[in-house]
Amino acid sequence: MTTLYAFDSSDEITQALGRALRMAFLADTNVLAGQYMKQAYDEAISSRGKFTLAISGGSLAKFMGSSIVKDKSIDWTKWHVFFADERIVPLDHEDSNYKLQQAEFFSKTGIPEDQIHRIDPTLEPQDVADDYESQLVKVFANKDTVKIPMFDLVLLGCGPDGHTCSLFPNHEILREDVAWVGLVEDSPKPPAKRITLTLKVVAAAHRIAFVATGEGKQEILKEIFDDHESNLPCALVNKESKDKCSWFCDKAAVKNVMYDTKGKL
Repeated sequence: MTTLYAFDSSDEITQALGRALRMAFLADTNVLAGQYMKQAYDEAISSRGKFTLAISGGSLAKFMGSSIVKDKSIDWTKWHVFFADERIVPLDHEDSNYKLQQAEFFSKTGIPEDQIHRIDPTLEPQDVADDYESQLVKVFANKDTVKIPMFDLVLLGCGPDGHTCSLFPNHEILREDVAWVGLVEDSPKPPAKRITLTLKVVAAAHRIAFVATGEGKQEILKEIFDDHESNLPCALVNKESKDKCSWFCDKAAVKNVMYDTKGKL
């Protein structure tokens, strides 16, 4: 069952999200809340020796930049960061998710440059997707032995139409069940050409966290949580990932949602 947290303000979301990220990663097991998070830490660090994160763009960069970058106990050298989706534009373009995350988050950490996995926008669109998938293969071992990559955490936003990553409502990309990284060439919002993690990869993560705030999200969140027949991409992530998925929202965003909410981690 998906967990829906409702907080009074964006600041409380930032603090809670920071705690969630730390519980998934930190070496000091005293900060872990409960056996589940300890098991998640043991798996990520002890078994694989790294923490793998997939992150989208937008306001998430500011949440990341303010939630955990001051934590002295984080070993950034163990991080591998991928983009849940990326626009096929130069890396210094204003529409680049990389550029945004670099300014708000990466530049404030010690994550090695070669562990921040970026697209190569000089390639042809399909080659961009294929090249990015090859980067996933290198980090998550050999594709012949790994059926699907399992991120320790996928951090996502929710669009006003219920899209997440570049998985748009009623788009054929939602039916992709082979590729790890899909190509979208007709995005309903510019720029048109993007790459995205496919639904099966997002849903396979050990933990998935959405951040959605503001009155503008009331209508779409009500559909996602209260319409059990909804096929919106965010709703599909909820259904496919089951109890691995948590939402961090302010009370304004979930004002009309009937689904049970929690106020604490």
